[in-house]
Amino acid sequence: MTFSTLAEWLSHLEHQHAKAIDMGLERVRQVAQVLNLQQLGCPVITVGGTNGKGSTVATLTAIYCAAAYRVGTYTSPHITHFNERIALDGIAVADASLINAFEQIELARAQVGISLTYFEFTTLAAFWLFQQAHLDIVILEVGLGGRLDAVNIIDADVAVVTSIGIDHVDWLGDTREKISVEKAGIFRPAKPAIYGEVNPPQPLVDYAVQLKTPLFIKHQQFSYQDNGETWSWWQGEQRFDRLPKPRLALDNVATALAAIMAAPLIVTEVAIIHGIKLAQLAGRAERFYRQGVEIVMDVAHNPHGAAFFMQQLPIGDSKTLAVFAMLADKDIAGTLDACLGRIDQWFIAGLDVPRGISADKLAPLLLARGMYIGGTHHTVGVAMRSALQQARTGDRILVFGSFYTVAVAKQWLEIH
Repeated sequence: MTFSTLAEWLSHLEHQHAKAIDMGLERVRQVAQVLNLQQLGCPVITVGGTNGKGSTVATLTAIYCAAAYRVGTYTSPHITHFNERIALDGIAVADASLINAFEQIELARAQVGISLTYFEFTTLAAFWLFQQAHLDIVILEVGLGGRLDAVNIIDADVAVVTSIGIDHVDWLGDTREKISVEKAGIFRPAKPAIYGEVNPPQPLVDYAVQLKTPLFIKHQQFSYQDNGETWSWWQGEQRFDRLPKPRLALDNVATALAAIMAAPLIVTEVAIIHGIKLAQLAGRAERFYRQGVEIVMDVAHNPHGAAFFMQQLPIGDSKTLAVFAMLADKDIAGTLDACLGRIDQWFIAGLDVPRGISADKLAPLLLARGMYIGGTHHTVGVAMRSALQQARTGDRILVFGSFYTVAVAKQWLEIH
C-alpha cells in the first residue's frame, strides 16, 4: 500500500492499529529486524522524563550542530507540522523523504504481517532515515515512559531522565517510584545515565546499581549556578564559567551538558557556548507580541510542567491572563493548583480532539479554586481573541494546558 502525499500517509497510520497507545516492543522489534534497524551506526543519546525532554533535546541538537557534527533528532509530538518530529542537522525532513521512509516501513510491516501504532511506525521511519544519512550522533526523545517505548529498541550510549512527575498514570503507575521504573528502562549496562533533578526515586537508583550504570545526578555528580548575566556549570574538574543565558530552561540546559560530557564525541567550549545561544524550542515559554501585549505559550500539561512554567515567569505589576485548554485524561485539578495566585483572569476553551474536555466542564474546577473566569469558549482561537480584547498594553497572556492548545493558538496568531 502506498500514498502520494504525507497527509494521506498520516491519515492511514492513525487507523492502522486497533489502539492509539499499545505499549510493548515486540511488534516494533519484528519490523525493525526486517530492515536491520536495531542499530543506527553512531552514538545515541536517549532522553526520557515527565517534563523537560524537549528543551534538553533541543540543547543537545544545537550544541552538536555547532560542533559541526551530523545530527539526527527524533521528537514527539509535533506542534504544527509532522515533519518537526524528524530532523537532520536541526532541519525538519521534507515530505518526500518521509514518504520514502514510510514506504520502506510499510513493506517490512507487510512482510511480518502485523500492525503498528502511529508512533511505532513513525519511529521506525525516523530510524530508517537516520541510517541512510550516515550521522555522527542521534538524539531520541522517548514518547511515553521509556521501558516499553518504541525508541527503546535502540541501545542508548547515554540515557537521560530529565524529571519524574505524575503523568500517564494509566500506563506508568500512580507514584513517582512506579513511574521511575518505567523511565529508567532506557538505561543500559555500564552505559552512563543522567538524572536532571535532585533526590531521584530509589527504584531508579537501585536499577542503575543493578546494571552497573554510572549515574550522574544534579547537584551531586554535576552542578550549576546562575550568576545573573551568565551561569556556570561543573562536574569534577571539568568547569565552564561565564556561559551565556539560554532561551530554554536552565535546569534542562545543564542536564544536556552533563549528557554531552558523558557521550563519546568531543565538544569544545566554543561549540557549547554557540549552541546554547542558538538553542530554542517551539512551545516552551515561546513569546509573541500583539498590541503591546506579551503572549507566552507553553505546552505545560501536568502539575509538574505547570509549576515549572509559573516559576519561569517573573512576577510584576502587570495583569496576567490565561488561555487554557486541556485533555480530559490529564490531572486538570493538580495543574490548576500549580497556578494558584499567579493568574488574574482565565479564558478557558474546549479542544476539538477525541480526548479534549469542554470549557463548560473545566469551569467548575476553576470556580472551586476561586479563579476568575473571563470567558468560556468552544475553541482556543475564540478564547485567544477574547483574551486579546480584554488585555491592555503591558499585560501578559499565558497560553498553556496541552500541545493542542499551543498548536491552535499559534495557528490563530499566524492569521490574525
